[in-house]
Amino acid sequence: MRVRLPAGGAWSTVREHLVERLAPRAAVIDEMFAAGRIVGADGRAVTPEAAYVPGMFVWFHRELPDEERVPFPVEVVYRDEHIVVADKPHFIATTPRGSHVTETVLARLRRELGVPALGAAHRLDRLTAGLVLFTVRPEERGAYQSLFRDRLVRKEYEAVAPYAQGLDLPRTVRSRIHKERGVLAAQEVPGEPNAESRIELVEQRDGRARYRLLPRTGQTHQLRVHMNALGVPVLGDPLYPVVTGPVPAGDFRRPLQLLARVLEFTDPVTGRRHEFSSGRTLQAWSAYDDWAGDGPAQ
Repeated sequence: MRVRLPAGGAWSTVREHLVERLAPRAAVIDEMFAAGRIVGADGRAVTPEAAYVPGMFVWFHRELPDEERVPFPVEVVYRDEHIVVADKPHFIATTPRGSHVTETVLARLRRELGVPALGAAHRLDRLTAGLVLFTVRPEERGAYQSLFRDRLVRKEYEAVAPYAQGLDLPRTVRSRIHKERGVLAAQEVPGEPNAESRIELVEQRDGRARYRLLPRTGQTHQLRVHMNALGVPVLGDPLYPVVTGPVPAGDFRRPLQLLARVLEFTDPVTGRRHEFSSGRTLQAWSAYDDWAGDGPAQ
C-alpha cells in the first residue's frame, strides 16, 4: 500500500498520521515500524519519530483486519470523465480512516467502477447518508476540493428530529465549534463563531418534524451540534445530547436521521452547472409509524 501524506493537519510525525488514518489501535502501526515494514521512497525503513512532511510517500504491506460489511448499496447518481457523485447509505465511511479501510465508499467505488485513482473531494460522517463528490483525475482534485474550501457549493441537508412548538424557525445559528482529536463529540465554546447553519421547519406531525438544514460552513458535526443546541437533537444520534456511541460494527438498528439531500455547484473544470439530489429517504419520516430506533436501517 502506498500512502501520500496530505497537506494540512496537525501531525508532527509520520506515525501520528498513520495511527489516526489506518489503525484501529496504535499497536498495529508500532509493530509495523518495529519490523521495518514502513519504508520511504528510497526503500529505507521510516522510523516512528520521522517528521511529518506533506506530500511525502510511504509504502507498506498491512494485514487488514476483517471488517463488518455494510449491507446497503452505494448508488452512483452521476459520472463523467471528471467526477463521480455517489449517494451514500448510513453506516459506511466515505474514505479509509481508523478501522474502516475496505468497507468505505471510496474503496467500493474504486473496485466497482475500475477507477483506482478515484479520490474524495470532501467527506460525510460515517453515520450520515447522502451525496458525496469524488474526482476521477488526481491532478484535478484540488480544483474540486477548493469549491468546498471556498464555500462555492450549495449543500442542503434534511433531518428528522423532535418538534418544539416554541422554537422560532427559520433561523440562522452561529457559534464556535471545537472538536478535540480522540474525543467523540464536538463542543460549542466561547469565541468568534466559526460555524453557521440555517435551520428551517419543513413539516411536523405527532411530535416529530422534518427540517431543512443549510450549512454555510463545514465544521465537524456542525449540523448535529446546532440542532442539539436548539433543543431538537437529530433522531438516532449517538453523540448528542448524550454520548452513547460509537455505534458498534454491525449494528444497523439506529440510522442517524440526517441526509445530505442536495449538492449544487459550477464545475471548475468544465464550467457546467451541476444540481444533484439524493434518492434516499429518512426512515423516521418515510416509515413514521414503524420507526422507533430499533429496527433495521433502510
